[in-house]
Amino acid sequence: MSETASQNPWIDLAPGIRRRTVTHGAHMYQMIAELKAGSKMPEHKHPQEQIIHILSGRMKVFANGGTHELGAGESYYLASNVPHGVETPEDTRVLDTFSPPRDEYIALDRQPAAR
Repeated sequence: MSETASQNPWIDLAPGIRRRTVTHGAHMYQMIAELKAGSKMPEHKHPQEQIIHILSGRMKVFANGGTHELGAGESYYLASNVPHGVETPEDTRVLDTFSPPRDEYIALDRQPAAR
């Protein structure tokens, strides 16, 4: 089990995008992401399933052959290894849940430089 979110470092993922681990267990991982207006996460994929839940702001998710526009309170599910990217037209906060955990993110949280 990870420390509480306030004890985990903010780590940059891309220009204007940072994330902080909320918690994790043996089969799940959860993080908060903050995305500045106009930021973009390039297309990528990962073996984890992912649920994107918009806490505030708006996001465009490019996946499954289309553009999915999400606002506060809305969620989007991504299956394992589905290529996807995002853009944010305004400052946005997201709660992302992954299964299995993002071990590479957990490892980064534990590095002394991240603290």
